[in-house]
Order: sequence, then structure tokens, then C-alpha cells
Amino acid sequence: MLSVQQLLDQKPKGIHAVAPGDPVLTAIKKMAEHHVGALLVMNGDRLAGSVSERDYARKVVLLGRSSEDTRVESIMTAKVVTVSPQQDAHDCMRLMTDMRIRHLPVVSGERVIGVLSIGDLVRAVIEEQERTIADLESYIRS
Repeated sequence: MLSVQQLLDQKPKGIHAVAPGDPVLTAIKKMAEHHVGALLVMNGDRLAGSVSERDYARKVVLLGRSSEDTRVESIMTAKVVTVSPQQDAHDCMRLMTDMRIRHLPVVSGERVIGVLSIGDLVRAVIEEQERTIADLESYIRS
């Protein structure tokens, strides 16, 4: 299975983020603009948390709060589960399943270098299975 770094190498570069003090509306607009379900919350270069559509739905919409007046820091997840570039994609899938999360920031040292989504991992598993099937079919034919 591919490493986290190999998966990141296949993705477009860049991290979508907001600041803790930004209005939630800014985060929602940015998620929509980039077609993503979550953003990192960055305090300068430091990872402060993450904010997702799920956070928005549960902590703003259902509570009747204002998207313009509510700050990201008040709804973000502060204790973010992260992975290193050397970790295996299977480990990430297990972690996401066990923790019931859909996004994993990838951290090297203290620096965030990317984010993996559950979609990235499912795609990698499907591609690996397709290669295995093709190899087996080729073996059987020979």
C-alpha cells in the first residue's frame, strides 16, 4: 500500500485553511469554493484545529447561531488527529474509521504539508485492488 507521502504527491499542492478568528461564514464560503468538506484552522503556520461541514451543521445551524457572528474558533475541533508522511494508507483508513473522521492533516515536524480525505484513501485502495486483479489475471493467463 502507498505511503501518505505518495498519496500527497498525487494530489494538487496547497492547503485550504482559515484563521481561528474568521467568521464561520468565511469558512463555509471557502469550503464551497474549493469543493471540500473541511478546512484546517491555522494560527499563522501552526495548526490550531479543523472545521468541517459537520461542525457547522451541529454547532451553528442546529443551535440557531449566526454564521456571520460566530467565529471559527468557537466551533472548530481543537484536538486534531494527524499523521506523518511515512505512515501507510491502510493505517490512515483504520484511524479514520476508529475515530469517525473524514480528514487527516499530514504533519512533518511542526509543519502541515497536506490533508488526506477519506475519498483519497478509498481511491488508493480501489486502484491497488485493480492492479492486484490485473496482475492475477495476467498470471492465470500465462
